[in-house]
Amino acid sequence: MFMRIDKLQAELPQPKRPDPNAAAALQELLGGKYGEMSTLGNYMFQSFNFRNKTKLRPFYSLVSSIFAEELGHVELVSTGVAMLNNGPGDDTENVDISKAPFHDMQDIRLAGSFLSNGGGAMPMNSNAASWNMDMVTTTGNLIIDLLHNFHLECGARIHKLRVYETLKDPTGREVCGYLLVRGSVHAHAYALALKKLTGVEIEKMLPTPNIVLDKIPECQKYLQEGSHRRLYSFSPDDYAEAAGVWSNDEVALPGDPPGQLEIVDGYPEGGKIPELDGNYGAFAPDYAPQEIFEIASKLYKKSR
Repeated sequence: MFMRIDKLQAELPQPKRPDPNAAAALQELLGGKYGEMSTLGNYMFQSFNFRNKTKLRPFYSLVSSIFAEELGHVELVSTGVAMLNNGPGDDTENVDISKAPFHDMQDIRLAGSFLSNGGGAMPMNSNAASWNMDMVTTTGNLIIDLLHNFHLECGARIHKLRVYETLKDPTGREVCGYLLVRGSVHAHAYALALKKLTGVEIEKMLPTPNIVLDKIPECQKYLQEGSHRRLYSFSPDDYAEAAGVWSNDEVALPGDPPGQLEIVDGYPEGGKIPELDGNYGAFAPDYAPQEIFEIASKLYKKSR
C-alpha cells in the first residue's frame, strides 16, 4: 500500500507568465520514452512481479524504494507542466468569450493541453504521443531488469539535459535541476546493484552523458545539501535492506561533492504544492464558480 503526502518533493518557483511551449517541452520528461511515467511504470511492475522477494530482499527493497520516489517525480513534472501552461493564473470573472480570449492558443505546440485538458498535464510526450505500456520492461530476470533500469536512468538524464537546454523559465529549469540530481542517484544505485551481482564496475560509466552537475546552477542547492548521496525508503519502517546496496562503505560519484552514501527512512522534506488559480474563461473550475466556492467552504468548515 502507499501513503500520500500533500507536498512536492521539491519547491518550484512560480512562473511570471504562461509559457505553454515550455510546458510542451517539459511533457517529454513526463510521457516520453525516458520520462517519469516510464521510470514509474518499469520499477512499479518490476517490484510487483519480483521473484524471491525474501531471499533477494536488498534488491527488492532498492527497486521498491525508487519506485515510490518516482510517484513523486510524476507529480513534480505534472505540476511544473500545469504551472507553465497557466502561469501565475487569471481569475478574471465574467470573461467575454465572444472576443476569443484564447486566440493565441491556436499557435501553441500542444493545443490539446488547453482544448482538452484545461492547461493540465497528461501522460504524453512533447509531441502529444501517448505514453503506453510498451515502454515497460519487466522480464523476471533480475540482472536484465537492473541493466534495463540503468539504461533507462541514463536515457532519462540525456533527455533532462536536452529539455533543460530549451528552457529559460525558472519553473521548468528547477524541475530539471532536481530531477537530474535524483536521477543520478538512481543510476548510481542500479550500477552498484549490478556491481554487487556481477562484479562489473558499471558505476565507472557514470555520469552518462559525461556532464557533471556543477555546470547546472539549479542542481547546486541539492548537491550541497547532500541529496546526491541519499536514497529514501519512502516508508517509516520498510525497505531498509536497500542499505545492502546503497551502503555507507560506498561514496558519492567523482565530480559530485564527496561523502558517504546513506539510506534515509521516510521521504525528503519537500515543499508546498503551488496553488493553481482558476481560469474562468477556460471554465476551470467553472465559468462562474462562486456557488462551487461557497459549497466547498461549508464542507471545509464541517471537516475541521
